[in-house]
Amino acid sequence: MTPAETLTLAAYFFVLIILAVYGWHRYYLVYLYMRNRDREPIAGPPLDPTPIVTIQLPLYNEMYVADRLIEAVCRIEYPRDRLEIQVLDDSTDETRGIAELAARRLAAEGVDIKYQHRADRHGYKAGALEAGLRTARGEFVAIFDADFIPPRDFLTRLMPHFGDPGVGMVQARWGHINQDYSLLTKIQSILLDGHFVLEHGGRNRSGLFFNFNGTAGVWRRAAIDEAGGWQHDTLTEDLDLSYRAQLIGWRFVFLSDVIAPAEVPVEMNAFKSQQHRWAKGSIQTCRKLLPRILAAKLPLAVKVEAFFHLTANFNYILMCVLSVLMFPSMVIRYNMGWYEMMLIDVPLFFAATFSVCNFYMICQREIHRDWRARIKYLPFLMSIGIGLSINNSRAVFEALFNRPSEFMRTPKYRIEGAADEWVGKKYRQSVAVQPLIELALGLYFTWTVFYALANQIYGTVPFLVLFQIGFLYTGILSIVQQYAGDSDVVAAGLEPRRQGS
Repeated sequence: MTPAETLTLAAYFFVLIILAVYGWHRYYLVYLYMRNRDREPIAGPPLDPTPIVTIQLPLYNEMYVADRLIEAVCRIEYPRDRLEIQVLDDSTDETRGIAELAARRLAAEGVDIKYQHRADRHGYKAGALEAGLRTARGEFVAIFDADFIPPRDFLTRLMPHFGDPGVGMVQARWGHINQDYSLLTKIQSILLDGHFVLEHGGRNRSGLFFNFNGTAGVWRRAAIDEAGGWQHDTLTEDLDLSYRAQLIGWRFVFLSDVIAPAEVPVEMNAFKSQQHRWAKGSIQTCRKLLPRILAAKLPLAVKVEAFFHLTANFNYILMCVLSVLMFPSMVIRYNMGWYEMMLIDVPLFFAATFSVCNFYMICQREIHRDWRARIKYLPFLMSIGIGLSINNSRAVFEALFNRPSEFMRTPKYRIEGAADEWVGKKYRQSVAVQPLIELALGLYFTWTVFYALANQIYGTVPFLVLFQIGFLYTGILSIVQQYAGDSDVVAAGLEPRRQGS
């Protein structure tokens, strides 16, 4: 082999081995969950006296869902004199009038609800929560994002867990109002189920760290204050505060059986924006806290799991590198003999990819009776995960090089059923160069599939098709949906807006 060929293969196998290690980590999470699946959190007796709870509703340009959220929160069952609701609105559009009117209407019915508007977005969501805490009178603080519809018994079921004075936060599981709207929403619902049921469930019941998800949870005010409060030097203020609180000894509780329904993004560009923010914020938190975690006096298992948790998004860069190297490494080793290629590649790819199938299949089996019908979506789930690698790699690099960016909230359109439509509504995000790169990689893998078929390297074809479909789907859908949305908006005489504008 030439030096270039040797370097190509060395880089290819290095990336593949790292991805396989993280793939085996998914098996470990399943093992943790199954080993501790019967260790459900036990609620204590009702707190006496009944503590004051402040519910914070951070909003920013959410005209389609703001009224629904405020109405649902005001119907939560809790003693009226012990409940305070804060509408923390940073909006610059019609949302301001909608939210303020809803707050006034419900205040007239006797609800202790206060509307607060900030003239600037300093600190974004973290800044809004921080500002609200200055006037909050609650010993406990519940938080809901704009697209949630909390159940009436939310506080009734979560608050008893604070009978343990060491518990600093209780997190509920997210539900999905519109999971059957499209293939994209179905995939997102499966991804989120895995995150909550297996990741949160496995970590929490094993005594490991897990994180508040920014919404559908309740904090003890003392835990927020002692951990240093809400800080806005990362885009995932929830993840940041979670680790800081647990580092000083606060314990968290995850309740898988308490579900707070929410709306998942129906548009690919909105989904990408959400994933970009989560990936970038995760790496920012990793840079900020991982050295402190590794140096802390914590059990080794806690440190190892925190490492895997906070570094997981680096895999998107590795996935991009693997995508580029896959075809040349195939050509090099085909000329050397396809048997050796199959002997090495397939087991590594199997470790990296089948672990994903196993992870989400176990999760669906745990929470759905029709789980067998749902596993047909798993190949698409893996493909979309691969297709996001360009989007999320960009987020990782931005975090690594300290490139500042605005907190881009995920637009929601109040899509609850198949008849609802999002095309033509506000809060759109323009398509940039990224979908074209994804489309180019999709065509690149189309050629790679043809090469494998022409040379009878059939064992690699299923893996290559996952990459092909993933990049083509994310790229084409981004362009098509943006074109459809812009055309409809222009036809209605409205100016398309960037997300978060």
